[in-house]
Amino acid sequence: MLTVLRKSEQMRNRILAFALAPLMMILAAVGLAPTATASTGGTPDAELHPNVALLVFYSPEGRFRCSGTLVSPTVVLTAAHCTDGDLGKVAVTFRSVIAEQPPSGLPVAADTAAGYTQAELEAAGYYSGTAYTHPNYSDFTDMANWNDVGVVVLDQTITDIAPATIAELRTLNTIKRAKLAHTLFTGVGYGTEVRKPDSGPQKPTPMSYPLIRRYVDMPGQKLTPQILQTNGNPNDIRGTGGTCFGDSGGPVFYKGNVVAVTSYGYTSNCRYLGGYQRVDIAAAQDWLATFGL
Repeated sequence: MLTVLRKSEQMRNRILAFALAPLMMILAAVGLAPTATASTGGTPDAELHPNVALLVFYSPEGRFRCSGTLVSPTVVLTAAHCTDGDLGKVAVTFRSVIAEQPPSGLPVAADTAAGYTQAELEAAGYYSGTAYTHPNYSDFTDMANWNDVGVVVLDQTITDIAPATIAELRTLNTIKRAKLAHTLFTGVGYGTEVRKPDSGPQKPTPMSYPLIRRYVDMPGQKLTPQILQTNGNPNDIRGTGGTCFGDSGGPVFYKGNVVAVTSYGYTSNCRYLGGYQRVDIAAAQDWLATFGL
């Protein structure tokens, strides 16, 4: 069963089931949408990746959060499961530290059934934008046509942050199969941190706070025409961990360019394999070109 996880402010997971025998895959979105979680063993990012944003939005199920990447002065790249069914506007911020401890301080819509408005987000100090979903997004029902790609088109032009560059077509195909496990990919996002609780059972668990931007280096594990998969175990000496809830939609960098966005994971504690929708493929790049990318 394939599941997509969206992480709300109350750590509530939204689960979408899909028969994918015989594996169990958990798609994570840190913060508020079905995406991958925050880092397992990640490092605080500070301003290493200033073009990586936190996205907050409403859906019929409540308020969720994801991550995304500024790829033009007016476009933020993210995952389709972070844009599909969004209500109203999407809140966007590039602050690296949102909250060290509760409360999060994230904006609350005056009308939660309609979502955010541009005016209330700007009053709260956030950028606002409109979500768009890849027209062939399969909602995780077709492995050959995953297309978990979305964008947020901003209502304001960003002039003080340099956009990231999307990798050229078929960039990942240049990596030889034998070299994939020895190749590191950098994931960035606002996902939950996986650590041992301060008290009680000392099982590593995704934590809501601190809510900050992190990065993690991950060795490759598998490559398909649509998906890059990595090993996200923090005990793997080849890397530093993996992505988790809230990281959904966040970028995966290879040689400084965005090759994928965070899409799913295999376990609820984010300590195994992670899956990333490729954006170096024609199915993604042809659609992104309609936004001037």
